[in-house]
Amino acid sequence: MVKLFVGIKGSGKTKRMINMANDSNNTGDGSVVFINKDSRLMYDLHYNIRFVSLEEYEIDDVATYIGFIYGILSSDHDIEIIYIDSLLKHANIHIDDVPDFLEKLLKIGEKRNVQFNVSLSSAIDALPEAVKKYTIIE
Repeated sequence: MVKLFVGIKGSGKTKRMINMANDSNNTGDGSVVFINKDSRLMYDLHYNIRFVSLEEYEIDDVATYIGFIYGILSSDHDIEIIYIDSLLKHANIHIDDVPDFLEKLLKIGEKRNVQFNVSLSSAIDALPEAVKKYTIIE
């Protein structure tokens, strides 16, 4: 499953995802991963949540990002939820890349039984039509 959190910058998407990650860490059976562009949110998350800062890695396109996610999943077979905050600020991903990226996440999630919660800063009407089939939370 892929849930997409969409809203303009400053609308509270990151805070909401942090709270969800901390809650899912307390209630879930599996591991939780939180991916962000830098390390500034690390201390807002429970210490059991695996925090990944992308500034440490050279990821510059969708294919590399998907490979990176497979690497994370291969290192821990108990991952239940992966949070990806501010997708459009990661790895040179643009709004036109989002449908392909989300489709790949959906396939990974179905195969590995992992939920992906992804946030991106955009107005809903600016999203490509192919993105609107995902669960969108404003």
